[in-house]
Amino acid sequence: MENIRLGKRNRLEVLREVDFGFYLDGGEIGEILLPRRNAPENCKIGDIVDVFLYLDSEERLTATTETPLIEVGKFAYLQVKWTNEFGAYLDWGLMKDLFCPFREQKMRMQQGHSYVVYCYIDTVTYRIAASAKVEKFLSEAMPPYEQGECVEILIQQKTDLGFKAIVEGRFGGLIYDNEIFRELHTGDTLSAYIKQVREDGKIDLTLQPHGKELVEGFSEKLLNYMLSVENGFIPFHDKTPAEDIYAKFKVSKKTFKRAAGDLYKHRLINIEDNGLRLTKRGRSKGMED
Repeated sequence: MENIRLGKRNRLEVLREVDFGFYLDGGEIGEILLPRRNAPENCKIGDIVDVFLYLDSEERLTATTETPLIEVGKFAYLQVKWTNEFGAYLDWGLMKDLFCPFREQKMRMQQGHSYVVYCYIDTVTYRIAASAKVEKFLSEAMPPYEQGECVEILIQQKTDLGFKAIVEGRFGGLIYDNEIFRELHTGDTLSAYIKQVREDGKIDLTLQPHGKELVEGFSEKLLNYMLSVENGFIPFHDKTPAEDIYAKFKVSKKTFKRAAGDLYKHRLINIEDNGLRLTKRGRSKGMED
């Protein structure tokens, strides 16, 4: 039998049934209660159930089929439900709130506010707890990523340089201000791309892939869009805010300008002071396609 993993999902066998629930086989730990309200429908003795294990309000090992918003070894953006003289209690989707002691807070947490935290097991009390001092839980290993690789990130916080992010739940990364062309907020989860992994292991991120393939792909998209609008004219140009370009085309201003330059080089568009306009050659290109 696998070792019991507190703060994670486990697959356990149902040993016996009582009025208030079921007892699961916890191996050397003993039987673990799965309250009836949290048990699968038609649960019976001998079933193997997928459950999350945590300590209830009386510090007893308890099982639930509910899925929490975070588990041990993970990062998440959680809201504070209440505070007391010992720390803050976060909503992680279970009946018993997740405790974040004062010593693990960067600043005094406030009720109703949300914070990026890491979930861990306190080695002294054996309780599941949270820490807002997430940097100390990031891996110090060299990130195994290649330039241009797509990764999942969690936005950690705004800095003077840009936004810190947690990459694939393991590494620290940074999106510089000049790479940001859409609104970002702490707690956002999204896809990003590896711009570079520095020699010191730090990761620079970008919100979209770079390179010739991206420009060529968007050049075609831009041409098709211009073919669909009246008079083949669009009011996007050098002075258009990056946010407006992203809102319309979902690309950075840099990519937009490169694609426009590519179409202009092939004499498919003219670049005017207040926008871009298809040439006769551009319209013919559309008709050929």
